[in-house]
Amino acid sequence: MGALTDFAAVGASYAAHSRTARGRLRHDLVELRLRAELRAGPVRVLDAGCGDGEMTIRLAAAGHHVTAADPSAEMLAVAARRLASRPELAERVRLLEARIDDLPFGREAFDAVCCHGVLMYLDESSGAVARLAGLVAPGGLLSVLTKNRAALGVREALRGEYPLARRLIENGSDTSVGNLGLATRGDTAEGLDRLATRNGLTPLPWQGIRVFHDHRDDDWDPGPDEYAQALETEWAASTRDPYRQLGRLVHALARRRPDDPPTHRPPKSKPKPGTRPTEGEL
Repeated sequence: MGALTDFAAVGASYAAHSRTARGRLRHDLVELRLRAELRAGPVRVLDAGCGDGEMTIRLAAAGHHVTAADPSAEMLAVAARRLASRPELAERVRLLEARIDDLPFGREAFDAVCCHGVLMYLDESSGAVARLAGLVAPGGLLSVLTKNRAALGVREALRGEYPLARRLIENGSDTSVGNLGLATRGDTAEGLDRLATRNGLTPLPWQGIRVFHDHRDDDWDPGPDEYAQALETEWAASTRDPYRQLGRLVHALARRRPDDPPTHRPPKSKPKPGTRPTEGEL
């Protein structure tokens, strides 16, 4: 599960992007789908690769109990500062410094395991998906969001970057440079569904995220009415072919059967000192 880059180095840029309309579209679309798939009552969620805590905060605010894990102490510190401004969420969140292959949960399982915006920074996906799938409780959900390999070149073409778009399309590339200036790798929805199946989960209909607005830059600043219309349109397209196939990101989901126990896989290495989960660490 080698990393392509040190994502913590661009954490501030990612946090700023999340506050833009383009960033909000991504988070809002994913949250809408998660709310539709999660049980109404409080559930146990693992947010693996939580970054600055955006989805952790959203899920905790919805009443769920969230373990937020990230390998970057700097990103966890940002998440902790954000959580400090929401003291009502303290009892629902624990922060943990750990990589996916260091997650120290033993036989603990979760009703939902989220891994959003992480696989694209790894050199391959199968190991991470296997480890995360093994932590999904019976009846639980695996939610993976990553770059859509099938749509590489679409953003570039819509921005008028035609030579680059042609290279990506004609070469069938699985890697391109994203808005944060990093080379990141893409997966296909079909490939992610196969990995889920291989690890004992049943794939659900996948989403394409940011079909019509991905080529906008972070200066796009729609008013409330325009943003609401954009979100509604993106939502309508996100699970329908052929539109979803053009989404910059693919949101793949899968569920474990209620009568199927999780397949725990022990960490490949012992957790680093100081990575023991701390309840409500803010």
